[in-house]
Amino acid sequence: MNFKDTLKINSKNHLEIGGVDTVELVNKYSTPLYVMDESYIRSVCRAYKETIAREYGYGNCAYASKAFSCAAIYKVMKEEGMCIDVVSGGEIYTALKAGFDLKNAYFHGNNKLESELELAISNNIGTIVVDNPYEVEMIDEIAKKYNKVQEVLIRSNPGVEAHTHKFIQTANIDSKFGFSIKNGDALNVIKLIKSKANVAFKGLHCHIGSQIFDKNAFKLAVEVMTDYVKKLNDEEGIEVNELNFGGGFAVHYTEEDPKYNVEQYCEYVETLVKALNEAIATKGIKKPYFMIEPGRSIVGEAGITLYSVGNIKDIKGVKKYLAINGGMYDNIRPALYEAKYEALLANRANDKKEEVVTIAGKCCESGDIIIKDIELPKANRGDIIAVMTTGAYCYSMASNYNRNTLPPVVFVRDGKSGIAVKGQTYEDIVRNDIVDVKMD
Repeated sequence: MNFKDTLKINSKNHLEIGGVDTVELVNKYSTPLYVMDESYIRSVCRAYKETIAREYGYGNCAYASKAFSCAAIYKVMKEEGMCIDVVSGGEIYTALKAGFDLKNAYFHGNNKLESELELAISNNIGTIVVDNPYEVEMIDEIAKKYNKVQEVLIRSNPGVEAHTHKFIQTANIDSKFGFSIKNGDALNVIKLIKSKANVAFKGLHCHIGSQIFDKNAFKLAVEVMTDYVKKLNDEEGIEVNELNFGGGFAVHYTEEDPKYNVEQYCEYVETLVKALNEAIATKGIKKPYFMIEPGRSIVGEAGITLYSVGNIKDIKGVKKYLAINGGMYDNIRPALYEAKYEALLANRANDKKEEVVTIAGKCCESGDIIIKDIELPKANRGDIIAVMTTGAYCYSMASNYNRNTLPPVVFVRDGKSGIAVKGQTYEDIVRNDIVDVKMD
């Protein structure tokens, strides 16, 4: 476990997060329950921004909100002076409802809908990250309609291999994302942008993957991208005013992973900035505005999910299952990515570990397993299981599979808690259903 000041075991032998006893949280809100440590989220945001200001002096940090999106998190980002990255009309709409100024937003996506682009441009989106030539045409037309010149980056594909799960590698030449630098696609779309009256080329974006521990991959990305900037300058007379290196910073999920504190997460930023400063000096290029887009590293370790133990199935000599009152509908990652997690009994956190069990979800799928073969104290019905590092890509990827209701999201800070997202009811599940279908 990667414990921290705001995540610890208290004197009652209970897990505590944000100064709040998890047993008290369960008594107040029931289970399953997503819990987010707001103080930790803010501390990571501040550390990233301070590192950029100190080490580079010209840039900012955008929260990749696909990791965890709700109105309350956009309010936090606004208060911390962060930019955001959004990837859909739904995220844009939520940010607007939270009062976030879209001038500080980056709009991503490999197939942005015309309606989404109109929503973004009509609400003064700061930057659109172009991922397809067709987008350029749509952006130009919509921007003209609103009498705007829309600034864009292009998502370029540097061909840097990140040592991560194949489903979350995004910089290979055959990726669905971005324009290849090597085959000329990137240059072609830059020229297309520069031919449009209502689209302004701002710079380059790249994102080499997710859950990356190897910092050398980021150094290589800087090297490739600055080589390309130099080439654009010298051979095409094209100026690059911004370099956005995306995110992908890895977090601790299990004992196989390093345990980083907030300062150590900043080493990712320091690695990128040091490499960029060296490239600027040696290649003689103009100092670009520096951007990163971390998501997982801001909210991942800030979140835990609390479940109650239900049925216990002990197959003698084979396997013992602890069934929880949640599962793949609130955390699809183990089924989707073979993602691994750590867990503990939140109400008996320091009890001696006595048995190896598998934590199974309640969905009607054999693959609904949250954690295989984890060592825990002997559990009983009603015990509370806390699954760690669930702040990223759990709530945001949740579904109503088997018509299960989504759990609430609670923010905790300084010993207090509050609902950030209400839990669903059965009425919410059927709200849009039509019983008597009218045929025209």
